[in-house]
Amino acid sequence: MSGELSDSVLKGIIRKVGLECAAQGQALSETLVAFMVKAVVLDPRNDFNMEQILTEKDMQNLIQLCVTRLLDTTNPSLSTIKMQVYFDMNYANRAALQSVFPQTEITTFISLSKKDKEQQLKNLAMLVTGIRLYNKECGNGGRSIDDLPAILNEAIPSATQTVDEGLNTCHMLAYKYTALLESMQEDPHRYMQLSSFKLKEALFHVRQYEAFLCILLSDAITSAQEVESLNVQLAVTMMQLKNTVQDKISIDTKEVFPLFLELSKLWTSFQDEMLLLSFLTNMTNSLKQFLEIQSQLFPEAVLTSLLEGVTVKSDEERIKETMGTRVTVSDFKNQEWLFPETTDNFNQLAIQYRSFCAHAIGVKGLTLPGNPALGILKHKGKCYVFSSKEAAYTFAQDPDKFIQLNVEKAKEYAELIQLLELHHQFEYLLPHAQARIADKCLMKPIAKCDSSTQTDTHILPPTIVRSYEWNEWELRRKAIKLANLRRNLTHSMQTDLSHMKRENFTQVYLPKAVSTQTKRDNSSNVPKPQIFLKGLRGGSSPTTHMVKVDLTRAVDET
Repeated sequence: MSGELSDSVLKGIIRKVGLECAAQGQALSETLVAFMVKAVVLDPRNDFNMEQILTEKDMQNLIQLCVTRLLDTTNPSLSTIKMQVYFDMNYANRAALQSVFPQTEITTFISLSKKDKEQQLKNLAMLVTGIRLYNKECGNGGRSIDDLPAILNEAIPSATQTVDEGLNTCHMLAYKYTALLESMQEDPHRYMQLSSFKLKEALFHVRQYEAFLCILLSDAITSAQEVESLNVQLAVTMMQLKNTVQDKISIDTKEVFPLFLELSKLWTSFQDEMLLLSFLTNMTNSLKQFLEIQSQLFPEAVLTSLLEGVTVKSDEERIKETMGTRVTVSDFKNQEWLFPETTDNFNQLAIQYRSFCAHAIGVKGLTLPGNPALGILKHKGKCYVFSSKEAAYTFAQDPDKFIQLNVEKAKEYAELIQLLELHHQFEYLLPHAQARIADKCLMKPIAKCDSSTQTDTHILPPTIVRSYEWNEWELRRKAIKLANLRRNLTHSMQTDLSHMKRENFTQVYLPKAVSTQTKRDNSSNVPKPQIFLKGLRGGSSPTTHMVKVDLTRAVDET
């Protein structure tokens, strides 16, 4: 599917399946449709070859099969897949609590930056909250503040009880379905009688419901422990405040302000626990819708009639029956078995298949509780538990064979991939379109961190003698060179060409640009002087008499 079924083709199939379901009145999420497409392709009964390109006929057949399964609301398998998708998309782990920076002086508030001012205002609000909480404790106001510790002390047990009730219902149904399935395998007549019922799908459904409720119950227990710790810290802080104040008229702010801030942080933690508890309650109530199919398929009267003559055993009773027996290590040469007295942190070991019997899943199609006291088989770095000594011996003879049988059973019932945490077995079949879902929800988170190391090339100071030479011929060459240099003289002279290459520098000061400015420019036009000389050429008389006549016009005439 990952090799031959491209992303574009896969998206087209998912879109067509979604549209077909919507046309028939079922609006389904893309995540659910994508999961169903994968489940149909994985199911060996549908005969889709992973090594060949799907033809147009194969695609139409795939689309029709997906639509048929998605519209079959009476199938517990579909309800299980819907429940898994809902839980993966809506469940979130406990949120981290906020941290608070220490209080700084209020007088410097004006000169701070915007970010620092916001932090300062936050600290001021926390300080006021702490003062109000202290006054409430002393009976001096604070009636409008809800008593969060008291509310949580009542709400957490109530929420835990609701989850416990749901778990008890799941347990009883799982015990009954398991007993019916075992009776079918032992009696051919009962097999013919019960084969029409979807008992395996119903069993896997309640087991998945049980697993989700266990997660919510664990969160509720963690919340209860956190609230208990917060109550102790709150009481201690209040006592410190009372001892510090003691009806004093003047109190040093450096002593009481940190305590008020501590009160505010504790109260914020109580508010966080209220939000978490509300989230857990809503998740529990929302999951109830997925259990309704059980009462529809197996009403109480029908289930009672089917169980006539059948012995119903609880998980605790099954484990109790196998107590006192264990695997004999000497019977196996190449297998590693773990026991409580020989293994550290025995109860914290990561068991495969969610601690169900590794043999019963593939062989019987049952989710039987495994008993670690029989011995835990460690095979290729993974741990497996079993419901009986016989099952342990059979599995240990060829573990890889039975592991593959479990994978084949998960292909037939796709809801087992998440129920038994088999995602690592199907990574090669995971379409790219579902990668983000697998990373976010289906895969276990992998702890990663960025780290770097640096090692000095030479730790000690260098002791290399650069003048050392091992080659005697190189030493001879250097000696000849030095001898020749001692006999050579260095001469220098200046030629006509070289003396012109001398660099000269001059420095000049450019004249300043000087200008003057007057109020206005003016000009005047004066008469052109004109003088006439008479008698220069002489005349009849022998003596020349020159007469000078001024013909220049007056100024007022110009």
